[in-house]
Amino acid sequence: MPASSSPPEAAIVGGGPAGLMAAEVLGRAGLKVTVYDRMPSVGRKLLMAGRGGLNLTHSEAFERFVTRYAEAEPQLRPLIEAFSPADLRAWCEGLGQETFVGSSGRVFPVAFKASPLLRAWLSRLEGLGIRFALRHRWQGWDETGALLLTDATGQAIRVEPDATILALGGGSWPRLGSDGGWVEILSRRGIAVSPLRPANMGFTCAWSEIMRSRFEGEPLKRVALGFEGATVRGEAIITADGIEGGAVYALSARLRDALAARGSAVLHIDLRPDLDHGALLRRLEAPRKGQSASTFLRKSAGLSPVGIALLREASPSLPGEPGSLARLIKAVPLTLTGTKTLERAISSAGGVPFCELDDSLMLKRMPGVFVAGEMLDWEAPTGGYLLQATFATGVAAAKGVLSFLKIPDAALTWNPRSATRHP
Repeated sequence: MPASSSPPEAAIVGGGPAGLMAAEVLGRAGLKVTVYDRMPSVGRKLLMAGRGGLNLTHSEAFERFVTRYAEAEPQLRPLIEAFSPADLRAWCEGLGQETFVGSSGRVFPVAFKASPLLRAWLSRLEGLGIRFALRHRWQGWDETGALLLTDATGQAIRVEPDATILALGGGSWPRLGSDGGWVEILSRRGIAVSPLRPANMGFTCAWSEIMRSRFEGEPLKRVALGFEGATVRGEAIITADGIEGGAVYALSARLRDALAARGSAVLHIDLRPDLDHGALLRRLEAPRKGQSASTFLRKSAGLSPVGIALLREASPSLPGEPGSLARLIKAVPLTLTGTKTLERAISSAGGVPFCELDDSLMLKRMPGVFVAGEMLDWEAPTGGYLLQATFATGVAAAKGVLSFLKIPDAALTWNPRSATRHP
């Protein structure tokens, strides 16, 4: 780009992690960047994700890591190779937010919360000259291809950037900004969009009144959930109308698709995955010595009150024969009747399929328009995989813009403590 020419202008619609990361890459390459967002502040879903600890990425081996994206692995693999978990950690630490690996292999900032990271990030972006146009809702394009937006007063605004990145998120937690309204806009342009569906969500089931009233909010700790040959260890939480939690989310795509196909799905819960059937059976063969069933199960099998209640949900008259009781404890059947709503899901599946995009994430039907983040048709379990791919697609879309505008891609390092371009 000649020194005397004015820098190209890029518009980024959506101020979540993908949009902000794209803004940083473009800003460091010297572009004039404006981020448009319909909310009064950016990064709201990132802040929400950090309420229980901001899980940035995961430390497992790369070949294992990329399998978490299932059908989207071929498309996401090169993008995550280009902005890897190590790059994400270095970028975070470059903002003054050191990271650590938890006992489960998940990676968090030492501060644990998202707010210190977001504050440092926004300060860097402001230093790069990134402009933020908040309370601006995107309405699509006019007949000339210009972006159409409305501001907080309802006034129409027309913008003609040299390139655009759409990073409006999926359809989960719409009150935080990602309401999925872009689906209709793209569809009108002839772009196929896979329907948005809940992902990493809870499920409903028909609890008894006792289960609802006494055990809502109770965790099932150190259990293993199984469905159609897949098993996940972790924790789950009883809700008033069903079950949710990390282990449930890991199986949510399989469960969701089974429910859509058959109307119900039977999840099996192993309440003592650390004991094999034989070891558990020997414990259950011990004399009861006048103990109630609940006391015996608590002392001999090590079950919690909520675990015992779950057994009674499946079999009100608990098996008296130790072998049958052991089999029940190792595989408590729970019939799921539906999914929690998209609005309450952690993330969403569906979106713009990769066949509508070229390798740089540019829409084939709309040169100069790129898509990033959860608008793309991929899903992954919780554990750091969601944010990693979101950041990586933001980087990829920004690099696509640089290629489209024929601007040399800056050899960016990911841990600069200053907001400078690195040639």
